[in-house]
Amino acid sequence: MLRSADPTDLEAIVELRATVMRPDLERLGRFDEHRVRQRLRDSFSPEHTSVIVAAGAFAGSVAVRPADEGRWLEHFYLAPEFQGRGLGSAVLRTLLKRIDADGALVRLNVLQGSGAQRLYERHGFTVEAQDPIDVYMVRRPVEPAAAEKHSIP
Repeated sequence: MLRSADPTDLEAIVELRATVMRPDLERLGRFDEHRVRQRLRDSFSPEHTSVIVAAGAFAGSVAVRPADEGRWLEHFYLAPEFQGRGLGSAVLRTLLKRIDADGALVRLNVLQGSGAQRLYERHGFTVEAQDPIDVYMVRRPVEPAAAEKHSIP
């Protein structure tokens, strides 16, 4: 289940971000205890953020922010105990269906070498650009009729 975030959710999301991003940031030599938390505090936008609830518990967060050419998907974090169970795919399917209905493209970025890149590729994202730290991805909207042709009954 997705519910709208409110300001009281910030610190739980900040701590989750630090936990899930730590291995990739350490691998890239970029982990900083303060910065990993402060960057989210500085950009937190409750009106664009949803809290992911599974089995009645806080399971993660995701933000979809309007942008000039569509939407930015960001701050998509799942607690480790909820990873690898299909929850991320279910959340992405829900969000992408809404975004496709608006005919908008969606962009995101992931850290180089992050396993999340494979998840995004399975949902139609392609690499648009990259640098030594980030991979920038884009997904063009899927028309409902085309999506139905490719869905499995």
